[in-house]
Amino acid sequence: MNPRSEPDLSALVTRLGYQFSDWSLLHTALAHRSWCAETPGSPASNERLEFLGDAVLGWVVADLAYRHHADLPEGRLTDLRKGVVNAAALADIARDLSLGAHLLLGKGEAAAGGRHKPSILSDALEAVIGAVYVDGGADAAYQLITRMLGERIESAAIHLDHADHKTHLQELSARLFDAAPVYVLREEGPDHAKRFFASVLLQGRPEGQGEGRSKKQAEQAAARQACERLMERSLTADGAGTP
Repeated sequence: MNPRSEPDLSALVTRLGYQFSDWSLLHTALAHRSWCAETPGSPASNERLEFLGDAVLGWVVADLAYRHHADLPEGRLTDLRKGVVNAAALADIARDLSLGAHLLLGKGEAAAGGRHKPSILSDALEAVIGAVYVDGGADAAYQLITRMLGERIESAAIHLDHADHKTHLQELSARLFDAAPVYVLREEGPDHAKRFFASVLLQGRPEGQGEGRSKKQAEQAAARQACERLMERSLTADGAGTP
């Protein structure tokens, strides 16, 4: 495969800012297993590259966070990494790159909207990162990830202590379910020492719980747990559908 025979991929690598020496690696990174299953003689799917890209991505983001935010303790560095390395954030970057239009999907997966599924998009982006790492080495992958995520890391760091998990959950829920979260509250204890407990429901299903000294604290804690669950589920869904 070469850029002349694949003009669409030439446009994609221009957006990536990286020129492949071995274009077959990019082709593999875009090959979902549903396409491979329906295409006799096709090469392997992007799953191995996605595995590699996930590890490279985690390393680079951890390194950037560590080097640029020396004031943050380990726990906050972890929060920062989670804020940018999750299915929703990676899917957003994939959309910015128009990655979905280039995916090789089986007919059924394509008909089911696979080009727009956060899990498939995020996995494909990680596979592309893995392909760049194999093709150009650690420095090329580091530069690619810095270009894609550098500003997002800085933005996440600025808002780290002001995280609005309810807003984040509402955005995720609207994107994944086209519905709003529903909060259920209860309280315990005397007026001078009340504790509030919140559950958040998505499509009628409980997805997060939290508690606090105020309704706001309890709801924020429940929303944070729900966000984490949605992100983890999206990363492991492997195109099975919405979480």
